[in-house]
Amino acid sequence: MLMKAKETMNEAEHDEGVPVSVKIRERIKAAQHRFHSNDNIAEFMQPGELDQLLDEVTAKMQGVLDSMVIDLENDHNTGDTARRVAKMYLKEVFGGRYVKAPTITEFPNAEHLNELMIVGPITVRSACSHHFCPVIGKVWIGVMPNEHTNVIGLSKYARLAEWIMARPQIQEEAVVQLADLIQEKTQPDGLAIVMEASHYCMAWRGVKDMDSKMINSVMRGVFLKDSNLRREFLSLIPRSH
Repeated sequence: MLMKAKETMNEAEHDEGVPVSVKIRERIKAAQHRFHSNDNIAEFMQPGELDQLLDEVTAKMQGVLDSMVIDLENDHNTGDTARRVAKMYLKEVFGGRYVKAPTITEFPNAEHLNELMIVGPITVRSACSHHFCPVIGKVWIGVMPNEHTNVIGLSKYARLAEWIMARPQIQEEAVVQLADLIQEKTQPDGLAIVMEASHYCMAWRGVKDMDSKMINSVMRGVFLKDSNLRREFLSLIPRSH
């Protein structure tokens, strides 16, 4: 009994000096899960660890600013920048990595709705995983329900989109992730998603082109098979030209 208590104390002492990011990473690896930039890792985090992670990222961001030769002691504009940036990334811009999916109430399709439904434009904000520059755009979602489809509130589509986009993303993968999530929640006959976005990795750096946009789509089920339905959906989207 005494030996077991001593082993527990030794483990606790060892654990005390380990960064929280290492603990989380070890749990993910032990479960053989991915932890890419656009993956959600909330299930591997314990209560209070997001705040510990905030402290850790703040300290490392402080080191980045020091290495950029910014006078953090005397510059009143950047004195608390490391903390602000860490909080912005962990709890806002990339919050979709660290929190569980929003709770979505699903209702049965009691009226047996089977007509095309379009939600949008939903404004979405993300950041490219290459340069962490903003990606700002709009998403349109088309759903062709059947009698077994789960119905969710219109605002819930926006919440799901926000949760998916609040991670370092590339647009092509973000749209597929959103389609997978909505399909899982609603089980429709068909699902169509179009996203149009400006990428500041092109506007803010590189070629510095302010007018370029990227448009991509995902078509599932009847939208993929029925060209007339697909054409109807695309014609009803009031995109900018």
